[in-house]
Amino acid sequence: MPRLSEVIAALETLWPTERAESWDAVGTVVGDPGQGVSRVLFAVDPVQEIVDEAVELGADLLVTHHPLYLRGTTTVAASTFKGRVVHTLIKNDIALHVAHTNADRADPGVSDALAGALDLRVLRPLVPDPTDPEGRRGLGRVCELDHPVTLRELSARAAERLPATAQGIRVAGDPEALVRTIAVSGGSGDSLFDDVRAAGVDAFLTADLRHHPASEFMAAGAHSPLALLDAAHWATEWPWCELAAAQLDEISDRHGWDLRVHVSKTVTDPWSAHAAPATALPRSAVRAPSDTPGAPN
Repeated sequence: MPRLSEVIAALETLWPTERAESWDAVGTVVGDPGQGVSRVLFAVDPVQEIVDEAVELGADLLVTHHPLYLRGTTTVAASTFKGRVVHTLIKNDIALHVAHTNADRADPGVSDALAGALDLRVLRPLVPDPTDPEGRRGLGRVCELDHPVTLRELSARAAERLPATAQGIRVAGDPEALVRTIAVSGGSGDSLFDDVRAAGVDAFLTADLRHHPASEFMAAGAHSPLALLDAAHWATEWPWCELAAAQLDEISDRHGWDLRVHVSKTVTDPWSAHAAPATALPRSAVRAPSDTPGAPN
C-alpha cells in the first residue's frame, strides 16, 4: 500500500502545482503524508455530499477539481459547511487533494476530456501555455469534427454525451448553420471570447456564459457568425474525473500499488430543476405582453 506522499507525488507529475494560476488554491488540503492509501475517489466538488460518499466508500483520498478554500478562511469550525467538510475528512482519515487550473492547462487536461466526451479531434490549445515548447498545454482546446454537422445536431450531441443537468445546453446562433471546427473550454469560459474569435472556429462550447458578454460577443460577430453552446459548469468538467482516474490507474499498475480508483457520479451542479414554456418560440416571435411597458435591465 503506497503512502499518501507517494500518491500525491504521482499526481503532481500529472498536474504540477506551479502550473496553476496565481490566484488558484491547489494541492493537498487535508491529509497525513504517512498514511496509507488503498482507495481513491475523484469528483468535481469538495462538498459534504461528496465527502459523505467518500466515507461510505471507504476512500483514503478524495481528489477534486474545485478547491475547498479558494479565497482562504479564518475558521474550520464545524458550524460552517466547509469546516464540517474538513472535520469529516479528518475524523475519517480521508485526505483531500485539489487539481484545478493546473489540470485545466495539463496535457491531457480538462478540455481534452470534454472534447473526448463529444468525439471531437483536438488540434491545439485555445490559449497555449508559453512555458510548453511543444505547444500542447494550455487553456481550452481548438477541435475539429469528423464531418460538418448543424448547430442543432451538435447541441443535441452535447446534451446526450455530457452528464444530464437541469440546465441542459443553451444555444446562440442559427440552428441550421454548419459547424466543422469548435473551441471547447471546461468551466467558465467567457473570458476566452477574444481567443475564440481569433481561432477562427465555427462554434464555442463552454459554461457559465453571462448575458452581457454573450450578447456583445454575438453582436460583434454579426458579419462572421459564430455559435455559442452553454452547458452546466459541472457537466463540462465531470469528464475530467474519468480521465484523471484512468491516469492514476495507469500509475498504480506501473508501480504495483493495486489502488482501487473510483469516480463519483453524484451530480453536484447546484441547479436542480428547469422550467421551460410548453411551446418554445423562435427568438423573433418572442414579445413582451402588450400591457407591459418595458422590462427591467
